[in-house]
Amino acid sequence: MADVAEFRPGLAGVPAAKSAVCLIDGQVGKLQYRGYPIQQLAEKCCFEETVHMLLFGALPNAEELAAFKAELAAERSLKFRIIDVLKHLPESGHPMDVLTAATSALSMFYPGDHVEDLAFRRISAIRLVAKLPTVVAAWYRIRRGDEPIAPRADLGHAANFLYMLEGEDPHPLTAEVVDVALTLHAEHSMNASTFTARVTGSTLADPYTVVTSAIGSLSGRLHGGANERVLAMLSTIEDHSPQAVRRWAEDRLARKEKIMGFGHRVYKVKDPRADVLQGLATKLFAEFGATPVYDLAVELEKQMAELVGHKGIYPNVDFYSGIVYQKLGIPSDLYTPVFAIARVSGWLAHLLEQLENNRIFRPTQIWVGEADREV
Repeated sequence: MADVAEFRPGLAGVPAAKSAVCLIDGQVGKLQYRGYPIQQLAEKCCFEETVHMLLFGALPNAEELAAFKAELAAERSLKFRIIDVLKHLPESGHPMDVLTAATSALSMFYPGDHVEDLAFRRISAIRLVAKLPTVVAAWYRIRRGDEPIAPRADLGHAANFLYMLEGEDPHPLTAEVVDVALTLHAEHSMNASTFTARVTGSTLADPYTVVTSAIGSLSGRLHGGANERVLAMLSTIEDHSPQAVRRWAEDRLARKEKIMGFGHRVYKVKDPRADVLQGLATKLFAEFGATPVYDLAVELEKQMAELVGHKGIYPNVDFYSGIVYQKLGIPSDLYTPVFAIARVSGWLAHLLEQLENNRIFRPTQIWVGEADREV
């Protein structure tokens, strides 16, 4: 009998692909998209520049960026039959389920050969990046009885999304904050949803099906939605004094209960995205007024650093993102769809990479049942 391969639950630490899309060194808090540090991208590049770089391998020059923005803007609208689909869904439907249904439906409206036709492959990627924000914003309005707001070509990706939610031009700082947040969430190597996208893509399923499968993976509570649970957790801490916060943390740790927003499978230091988000939060509060939940979060981070920092447990990206979105007035059940609006660029970058030298994923298993049984 052949030697039994080592079994690693969840494929932990098992390389599943060779990739040039995202580099992570969790020991030192390094996160780079195609070699560019996330801090520089967040500071110097808009989301559209980041998307172009992820999809096509290089940051665009001014002319290329203008053309790419125009391509995205031209593909933002949804066909009226997609809107009709949304209007026939139950108002109680979770936005992630709606996003899954709408993305799947898109494949029927935009058929083509993404394997051999490189032009179709490109336009499919652009359509998905452009249309997912429109789907999320349209559902936000439809479920409360309002008509969707048509996208505007004169606004950037983030500003247009905010505009479609309420029909008002967003404050420049608000648009900037969302733009940076999208950049921070655009890509993160071989996480569950990205692996799902690559597996589905390896079968040569169309890009809409690939993204639909990734959205489905993201909808699971072990992958998406952590920032919602951070806010819910913080709301249970009534006394915000340092002593009370420390007692609360010590009690949770003693009972081995998870403290949401802390710890990461990859990072053993503070998530670099959390640092950037914390900076965004302070800018927001300086402009629009502080919120007690942020002060509480900062105090909890301080106490946790003293209690478990030596174990490599620090804030991850979810710890501050929900606080930022809450301040922006975005409903909590849209937090994960906003994640998908950003991460679709990363999923597609991995799909395009997978198609360059594709081989269908076909892992093996370790048999643990009975064999050679008789009926």
